[in-house]
Amino acid sequence: MRKKIDIFYIVKEKLIFIEKLIASFSLLLLLVLAFSQVILRNFFDLGFSDIDVISRHLVLFITFMGAALACEGHQHIKIDFINSIIKPTVKKKLTPPLLFISSLICCIFFWYALQFWLDEQLYAPDNEHLALYLALIVPVGFFTLSLHFLLLLLTQQSAKES
Repeated sequence: MRKKIDIFYIVKEKLIFIEKLIASFSLLLLLVLAFSQVILRNFFDLGFSDIDVISRHLVLFITFMGAALACEGHQHIKIDFINSIIKPTVKKKLTPPLLFISSLICCIFFWYALQFWLDEQLYAPDNEHLALYLALIVPVGFFTLSLHFLLLLLTQQSAKES
């Protein structure tokens, strides 16, 4: 049983590392692209439309990775007035079903985002393939959030058992 618990923690730590790497690289790239676009437009009267598309999608990369990291650190948005009313014993009982429901909802969002992306792929014009592949962050982001909620549930349950 201990081996299974270790696997969940290892997967969780690797996922956190990858998300931090993606979020930090995306933020750095966003800053470089935005700064270069400003310089190119103001000093050389030149601009690239693809930089705007990439910048918009990098914001989504940062948002989804940041949301997953916030969930992992229990820093996600909470309904504070309900959170302060509920007793700690009730919170402990409500946490596992809420984590499962959150994982299930994100999984449903992943499924429909993937279906939408596959439909977009069929009808995307040739000049929008870059945006199409960058838009994969939406289903991947929801999958990552679903995986995080599930891993939180499993590691919380396994921590109680050990």
